[in-house]
Amino acid sequence: MSRRHTLAGLGAGAAGLVMTGPAAALETAAPKNDAQKLLDSVADNLLAHSPEGATSLGIDTGDRAAMRGQLGDRSPAGQQALAATLKADLARVRAIDTGGLDHATRTSLAVVESAYGVALDGFAQPYGDVAVGGWRNTPYVVIQNVGAYLDVPKFLDSDHPVKSAADAEAYLARLNAFPGVLDGETERLKAAGGQGLVAPAFLIDKAVKQMEASLADAKAGGSMVESLVRRAGEAKIAGDWNARSAKIVEGPVAAALERQLAELKAQRPKAVMDAGMWARPGGDEFYAWALRASTTTRMTPDEVHAMGRAELAELHGRMDPILKKIGYSEGSVGDRMNALAKDPKYKFPDNDAGRAEIVAYIQTWLGKIRAELPRAFRTLGKGNVEVKRLPLAEEPGAPAAYGGAGSIDGSIPGRFWINLRTTELHSKYSLPDLTMHEAIPGHAWQGEYANKMPLIRTMLAFNAYSEGWGLYAEQLADELGLYDDFEVGRLGYLQSLAFRACRLVVDTGIHAKRWTREQGVEFFVRENGSNPLEVASEVDRYCSWVGQACGYKVGHSEIVRQRGRAQTALGAKYDLRDFDNVVVDGGNVPLDVLAKNVDEYIAKGGVKA
Repeated sequence: MSRRHTLAGLGAGAAGLVMTGPAAALETAAPKNDAQKLLDSVADNLLAHSPEGATSLGIDTGDRAAMRGQLGDRSPAGQQALAATLKADLARVRAIDTGGLDHATRTSLAVVESAYGVALDGFAQPYGDVAVGGWRNTPYVVIQNVGAYLDVPKFLDSDHPVKSAADAEAYLARLNAFPGVLDGETERLKAAGGQGLVAPAFLIDKAVKQMEASLADAKAGGSMVESLVRRAGEAKIAGDWNARSAKIVEGPVAAALERQLAELKAQRPKAVMDAGMWARPGGDEFYAWALRASTTTRMTPDEVHAMGRAELAELHGRMDPILKKIGYSEGSVGDRMNALAKDPKYKFPDNDAGRAEIVAYIQTWLGKIRAELPRAFRTLGKGNVEVKRLPLAEEPGAPAAYGGAGSIDGSIPGRFWINLRTTELHSKYSLPDLTMHEAIPGHAWQGEYANKMPLIRTMLAFNAYSEGWGLYAEQLADELGLYDDFEVGRLGYLQSLAFRACRLVVDTGIHAKRWTREQGVEFFVRENGSNPLEVASEVDRYCSWVGQACGYKVGHSEIVRQRGRAQTALGAKYDLRDFDNVVVDGGNVPLDVLAKNVDEYIAKGGVKA
């Protein structure tokens, strides 16, 4: 069965089930059970390639207990094995008879088909990292914001539990596996270089600096040893955890980091300053795929670029009267936002006291939005979220913040990771909006709904939906009145949307229209009054997480379009709380499947499917 035919069947809902009574129940129960068993099997097969995911979800127990001591295989062989699993399971999903299945089950099958089909097209590219149901698609195996040298230490500290001797032993097992993971990446890094794929020089320079810091930390025992020793001490777990972990980190881990660093440095003389994929072999094809993976549409670079310019103009039209009202009337919107950014009353001190003030300020705004959520949702998540500073080694190459949900059982909270390398990255009028996006009712909140779904649905995510929901969460905060007595906060929200419109322009400009890195930074600063410190890292991110930045505004605009469609179709029966629950309870889906979920909601007269 083709993907088109599967998706076309999603809107039928229960209308095709004409039988009634016990006989109908018997007819439909069997195929539903078969489909659920298939989805469970698909989830287990994918999880086998991502034992870290089992820990982060809090399901590395029972039959999966061995996963707590394992790391995923990032070598060429590991990538080939993952692609083979996807191919086999995609065939199984496409072969299933969807007749008699309910809307939710058909949606789950369509989600797997979309995620796996796009991922396999990514594995058909000659190089790169492919996110299966995720957002970090990149042509570069190791760079300033990609690689095990960043991912594994943060994962071990944040998600790997140390509550028992078995947990501590599993931590050591993962440390022992870490050098092999690094070497597997280095093998792929060398292979990419052999094909002429070398990252831009300015990205390599950033990555080298960060990896040198990671290596110095490892040679001194450092953060990976400290995390285990500290938490084992807190849990009163007897054992010589310091000596045992230091032996691994200072020895094999440091040696593997040295090998990876040497390969990065060897590629640096071959690197050019050209930022975009157009300058890499097969780059146009990779960018077309990455844009499709990010937006879950077939929009071309030219269409995305034009959408960005049009939406930017509309948003600036909304920002202009607010700027005039607060006394900024001269110059372009970008000029006036630049002037506003220099106002000391909206800044935090650039020291540790200022960093603490930022965290407290975030908590204040989390309290404000929690009080309003019953007006926007029929059923409420817990909003279990923790505000954490990014690891120091990651901060130079990281965006201003990011966030996500915690474990299924709630033992690991959702996280709002905030970059505090300098408080200049944040302002008092932009932080409230950032909080809504990353935490509540954004990523951490939405992820709690996803965690209630079948396991495969919890594991698979789509960038356009995830980030579109994050922007929609920002919009809800404004609509719920959080900025009614803080109009400069509303300006921060609109600047955030405009920032995402700029992303459409800059990402496509760099990768398809041959813009330089400097042109991308200058566009943000000139057109939107963005912080040059923030957007320098942002633009570097677009050069490595290719196409990812385009999912935000494409997804947001589609969610808003679907809401307008529901309001028109339902009239007086429309209720914001029901619509919002349709979107979050329907799970993380491609945009075409989102439309089918809204179709079902409308067909049921405003009752959630």
